[in-house]
Amino acid sequence: MTLDEILASLFPGGHDVAVRDGLVTGSGPFAGGRIHVVGIDGDTPLGVDGALVLSRAVLDAVRAGDRAPILVVVDSDSQRMSRRDELLGLNECLAHLAKTVLLADRSGHPTIGLIYGHSAAGAFIATALATRVLAALPGANPSVMDLLSVARVTKLPLEKLQDMAKSTPVFAPGIDNMVATGAVHAVLDPGTPLDGQIRALIDAMPSDDVRDRLGEARGGRPVARSVAEAVGDQARLG
Repeated sequence: MTLDEILASLFPGGHDVAVRDGLVTGSGPFAGGRIHVVGIDGDTPLGVDGALVLSRAVLDAVRAGDRAPILVVVDSDSQRMSRRDELLGLNECLAHLAKTVLLADRSGHPTIGLIYGHSAAGAFIATALATRVLAALPGANPSVMDLLSVARVTKLPLEKLQDMAKSTPVFAPGIDNMVATGAVHAVLDPGTPLDGQIRALIDAMPSDDVRDRLGEARGGRPVARSVAEAVGDQARLG
């Protein structure tokens, strides 16, 4: 689905969501109130300027005090890897964006990610993965790091990594692997109105982060939960 199709399905009565330079901001009527929408469209790389624009939009929603849901829509490239962005502190700006989404969540705003296109690396982590619940539409293609980049870092042959990815979803790209690891909670049905599906996600939203438990149950991350619990236990003892 395109962003226009998503917005039409989510807001059949109209909305004030706009896209400027690949950045999505605005809101629309939802469940008797409003839902804020922020995100990235058109496979746009996320740089310093974009991260700050989206951070402002999220903080404005928190300042409004309405505790309305915040939907983060994502079809991006990776972070913008330019000299200018790096010198201006791109890593800090991406971290700031992720923290604004976490702040919104802790301030009572249900935060829902919706990936419908591509996304990777820091742009994916600072937007979609920062939400409490992440949904996807068929055809989405997320990755934390593409296999060619993994090959450069690990010095392993790309063919070997491609073979490993068939049975090790924890580092493999693609929507099926993200579902298996628990990063994506649900894949939505594009043939059914999205407003009802988003409402259902909000109604069933867990009170804490359950991605490690989902990954264990789905077989994509069989030891993440137990390792995290062991680390937490040791930290409390120390």
